[in-house]
Amino acid sequence: MTFDNENEGKKDENVSQSQEVNSNNEDLWGFDMSYSKTHDGRIEKHISCEVCNPIVTGGYDSEFNQIVICQNSAYSENMVRAVLLHEMIHMFDYCRNKLDMKNIDHLACTEIRAANLAHCSFMSSLFQGDSSFINIKATHQDCVKHKARLSIMGVHKVSKEVADAAIERVFKKCYNDLEPIGRRIRRNSFDMPRAHAEAHLYGYDM
Repeated sequence: MTFDNENEGKKDENVSQSQEVNSNNEDLWGFDMSYSKTHDGRIEKHISCEVCNPIVTGGYDSEFNQIVICQNSAYSENMVRAVLLHEMIHMFDYCRNKLDMKNIDHLACTEIRAANLAHCSFMSSLFQGDSSFINIKATHQDCVKHKARLSIMGVHKVSKEVADAAIERVFKKCYNDLEPIGRRIRRNSFDMPRAHAEAHLYGYDM
């Protein structure tokens, strides 16, 4: 399972850190749910609520193509949305590209994409120390690399240097891959409803 956690604890091999993304992300995870429906019928059978290590909120198990929501730690609606959005990026990558979590470059790519699309808004990365008002583009990329690095180190139990090397090999391609949302979402903007409204143009039935 994917392991996206800045702390070292985990449930089984899993899981993703307890953190919230933009609170108005209904359109985004709804967009990902629509993609999953078109490929596998009912998304509900791929979501499981379980009791986890309390420092994590969820994860993605590629073996069963299943998202885990930690019922004891994802205690708000926004946190559940955050888990769904992050893990559905992994699910999208698995369904589209046959993601292999054992391949460190594959893992690096999907973690880059999840951080890019789900977590590293400017304000959230500013508050956690990954961004500044100087050179916003570079600091956003630093936030994405930081999130991806922690996940890779957690899943593959590798050094920072090995994780960074994998990130650099795939960063340009994966950072610029914005499917299925089509844009990086700016806080307090119309980006989310626009992405939702444009879904039909890319073959997503909303």
